[in-house]
Amino acid sequence: MLKDLAGKILGSHKPAIARGISLVENESKQANELLKMLYKNTGKAYIIGITGPPGAGKSTLTNNLTRLLREKGFKVGIIAVDPTSPFTGGALLGDRIRMQEIGIDSEVFIRSMATRGSLGGLSKKAKEACEILDASGKDFIIIETVGVGQSELDIAQTADTTIVVLVPESGDAVQTMKAGLMEIGDIFVINKSDRDGSEALGVALRTMLHLKMTRESDLEVPVIKTVASKNLGTEELYEKIDAHKKYLQANGKFENKRKENLLKQIAELVNNRLENKFWTSEKKNVLERKLGKISEREITPYDFVDDLFQSGI
Repeated sequence: MLKDLAGKILGSHKPAIARGISLVENESKQANELLKMLYKNTGKAYIIGITGPPGAGKSTLTNNLTRLLREKGFKVGIIAVDPTSPFTGGALLGDRIRMQEIGIDSEVFIRSMATRGSLGGLSKKAKEACEILDASGKDFIIIETVGVGQSELDIAQTADTTIVVLVPESGDAVQTMKAGLMEIGDIFVINKSDRDGSEALGVALRTMLHLKMTRESDLEVPVIKTVASKNLGTEELYEKIDAHKKYLQANGKFENKRKENLLKQIAELVNNRLENKFWTSEKKNVLERKLGKISEREITPYDFVDDLFQSGI
């Protein structure tokens, strides 16, 4: 049955892709076996990360970019990472509703995924979902993340090109820098640039990006303007993505970046495996019994952890 599912995913069968991502997202025992079967067919898709504050127009921009990629003959996968519903644990925003037009296309696959408590805004299972979409033959995979914050760095550990979308109302550019966005952006987009303040934000961004350039970063980070609601600036955005892709490939940085991302993925898999193996039901019971004493400062959390490792439970 699993081999049959893998075969259908490799054949770009939409229901099979959906089933595969569901196995991964629900942490099914079959998920690892499926990913093992598909892995040799991955590594071909180019991954674009799109992040930025709520209301910046990321979904509309994703929609426009997908349409353009399809016009150029590329197959596209989209993972829209949404806030988790407090009731079902599922995706709350449901970007697919806003992307119905491109969702009808047989060569476009859209999936909303819940963050499920992942602090970086990127679902813990989004990387595995990317592997399934990659194996299904998608040329580009776009990950649209929820919101923005100092822990949003995990998108840069998955995407080949990271796009940060801002709007003139994003306010003080220094706050933007504090949010950690200056470190992860390969391309900055000022969307809704027909509004007041877009010019000032553009100047501030370019100044800061120029100041943070080092000898190693020989490519200046572009800042472009778009009006996603009118589909203005999409072609220029694609050109900047393509230029960044060619830049990475020309000097070996693409391969190095992928290897770095693999190291982080492997470390995360190991940490998850160790955590699950460590927290046996006995250890959880001990924690429950001792939590009151730790809370009352009768036992330190450090001594408790030392005892857990030394007790052999």
